[in-house]
Amino acid sequence: MEPAGKRVVAALLLITPLCYLLNPYLAAAPLFFIAFTLFFFREPGREIQEGVVSPADGRVVHVDGRRIEIFMSLFDSHVNLSPWDGVVKKIEYRPGRFKPAFLKASENERNRIVISSDEGVFAVEQIAGVFARRILCYVGEGDTIEKGQKLGMIVFGSRVALEIPEGFRFVVRKGQKIKAGQTVAVME
Repeated sequence: MEPAGKRVVAALLLITPLCYLLNPYLAAAPLFFIAFTLFFFREPGREIQEGVVSPADGRVVHVDGRRIEIFMSLFDSHVNLSPWDGVVKKIEYRPGRFKPAFLKASENERNRIVISSDEGVFAVEQIAGVFARRILCYVGEGDTIEKGQKLGMIVFGSRVALEIPEGFRFVVRKGQKIKAGQTVAVME
């Protein structure tokens, strides 16, 4: 489980006895949120496939040339993975609004991770949604990363974009459900 989830569970465990003392039925609320938090902050094991891999679970909502966008519902794992081996050249955080992530939401808060490799430059953009109020980034500029390595997480619903360099083509289509670590692009 992600560390952010562990903190939420710990806080809920502390208030559950108080809720029970006030009214035994009240204890059901924090127990429900504990179960939801355990589900949401899960970190499923993934077999990393060949080619450029998806940085996120979700539904492909946009494919255009060198960019793909993936909408992550509350039922998807929100851990983001590196699509390719390389070096983190730049991390650009931009504050913004919190519009629903299933919309284009170009004004939303975002974090862009630029990865340089021998094959070109890849970019993973974490975009917050209406419920997402926190983008977590686990890598820093200058870090050497491997395909499938955790880049970060977006808490409670969001969208992730992936940009690929020339010489690659996407092999997924709009509307397709994908998993992090699954092949989304190959070399041409």
